[in-house]
Parts: sequence; C-alpha cells; structure tokens
Amino acid sequence: MNDTLLESDIREICDRVREAAPALSGKNVVMTGGLGFLGRYFVQVFKRLNEEYLAEPCRVRILDNLITAGEAGRGLVAPEHMEILHQDVTEPCQLPGPVHFILHMAGIASPFYYQAYPLKTLDVSVIGTRQMLELARANPSSRMVFFSSSEIYGDPDPKHVPIPESYRGNVSCQGPRACYDESKRLGETLLHIYHKQFGTHTNVIRPFNVFGPGMQEVDYRALPNFAACVKGNRPLSVYDTGNQTRTFCYITDAVVGFLLVMLKGVPGEAYNIGNATPEVSILDLVKRMEKVLQRELSIRTIEYPDSYPADEPRRRCPEIRKARLQLGYAPLVSLDEGLGRFLGWTERHFTGAL
Repeated sequence: MNDTLLESDIREICDRVREAAPALSGKNVVMTGGLGFLGRYFVQVFKRLNEEYLAEPCRVRILDNLITAGEAGRGLVAPEHMEILHQDVTEPCQLPGPVHFILHMAGIASPFYYQAYPLKTLDVSVIGTRQMLELARANPSSRMVFFSSSEIYGDPDPKHVPIPESYRGNVSCQGPRACYDESKRLGETLLHIYHKQFGTHTNVIRPFNVFGPGMQEVDYRALPNFAACVKGNRPLSVYDTGNQTRTFCYITDAVVGFLLVMLKGVPGEAYNIGNATPEVSILDLVKRMEKVLQRELSIRTIEYPDSYPADEPRRRCPEIRKARLQLGYAPLVSLDEGLGRFLGWTERHFTGAL
C-alpha cells in the first residue's frame, strides 16, 4: 500500500463501488495524469479491485509527464497489471488496443502552476484531449471521461448558486485564469463534438474542491496551505477578506463519484461531482479546523501574492441532483470528518517548512 494515502480510504471507495465495479473485469484502461493527486487514488483503487473484487484483473496504462506529479508521483511503482509510461499526452504516443476506458485526468490545476505553465496548461486540455478522443474513436466500444473543472463556471451569478450543469458560466477569455478555464471549456466542446459527430461515448466530470491525504504540501491551495501552517505552528494566511465561500469534498466521496461516472455515465453528459453542503467561507473553514484540532489557530489576512491569479470566484457550490438521480451518487463524509482524516494525515506527512 502506498503510504502517502490511507488504506482505510481505499477500502471504503472499493466497498462503495462494488456493485458497479464488475464492469472493469478484464478491461483495459488508459489513464493520463495518473501520477498526480487523483491518479494515485485510482492506481490504488484499481489495485485493490483487482486483488479482491474483480473476476479478471483490469489492465491499466498510466501516462504522466511528471511536471506536477511531485515526489509521491515520481516514486510510484506500478502494481501488477499496470504500467507507467513517462509520456506527455500532447505528444504522439502509440497505445495498442483494445482500449475500453480512457480517464483523461492530465492537467495543471493549481493556480500557481498554471500561471507558470500557461501554454502547457492550454495544450494538455486541447491537444491532449483531442489525442485521447482519437484513441477513443479508434476503439468504438470505449468510454472516454474528461476531467474538467468547476472553474469552467467562473464567478457565478448568485441566482445560479448552487450551480447546475446547465449554467453557462461567467468566464473571461483574456483573464488571468483563462489558460485554465477556457482550455477546460474547449476540452468539453471537443467531447461534445466527438459524441455528436462520431458517436463516441464521452462524459465530462466537473470536480468541486476535492481534498484529502496525498495532496502536496506545496500545492498552493487553501487546505494544504493551512495544514502546512498548522504543522509549522505558523499563522494561517487568509487571502483578501476570507469571505469567499466554497464547499469541500473529501477524496473518498470524490473518487466514488468519478468511478460512477466512468462506469455508469449517460453518454454525452457532464456531471458535477462534489459536496452540495455546507457552503462555508474560508474564515468559517478555519473555525471548523479549530473544532477538529481542539485548539485555536491564529490567522493573518493578506493580499493575494503576484503569483496568484486574480478574478477568484467568490462562490463555488455545486448542484449534484443530476449525479444523484442518474448515477446514485451520494457524498457520505462530512466536512468535519474529512478535515479530521486530512489533518491527521498531514500531521504525519507534512514538514511544516516554509
């Protein structure tokens, strides 16, 4: 078991998808971005499913160029029935068939990193997505899943919060987040075209603020930033007023949702995967951390650093009714429970260094 994740979380995920999992038996999976935060969960879940749940093992090819994989990703050894290809998904790659499932997770999601690699961020969601769609087209019985983002909604009109999949978004094509937001939107358009024109079985996943063990300490997002400060006994840095609101989804609930889309998604459909409640401000999030840790935390309110893109959405809260009705998706881990698991893990694995 990869000690950067919690074994109990992997078992929980497998138990919750046991009814849908047989569809993976004997199948071939291609997974891009497979050494990142989410990809490493899929690796361990597929490993456990192969060992205990599937009549025949699924075989997995893992593609990653290691730009943002971190130490945990670079050190991952492929389990039995899996192979790791150090491959940039934007470059030509021969992947012999048959291919039954394509999980296109490759992407640069952290604002710090997509500011540093704007063209690579664009390419992986456009060129990389097109190449994976061509692979799906060459394997007509395959299912292609594209990991988009809640960022495609931009800064939503409050009248449309919680945000349904039908909301068209409020995004600037020339803003500081455009390389990420607009490339994800174009990636979704490519899937729509391939589904309509070629009959390719496509699905889009829009994750909302997923967190859990395995996140990098230098991820530059709120929860790992806060956890690093807690570990280092430093004040928590809260950007702007701290009144921007989010819902947070613990990793087990997220991966269960992702697998349900992969195995049961209605062809051509997009799904929000996340937690609909509670919607909390960043300051309220700190208070919940204090409750979980049973101690007070000091904070300091600061301006956004130059490396952090402006135009941050003020609210991010999904409507997940579609995933509930079509997939049977139901998040089970409360925010406080998820924070407890995450902070317990970061206490053991984070250094607390600046």
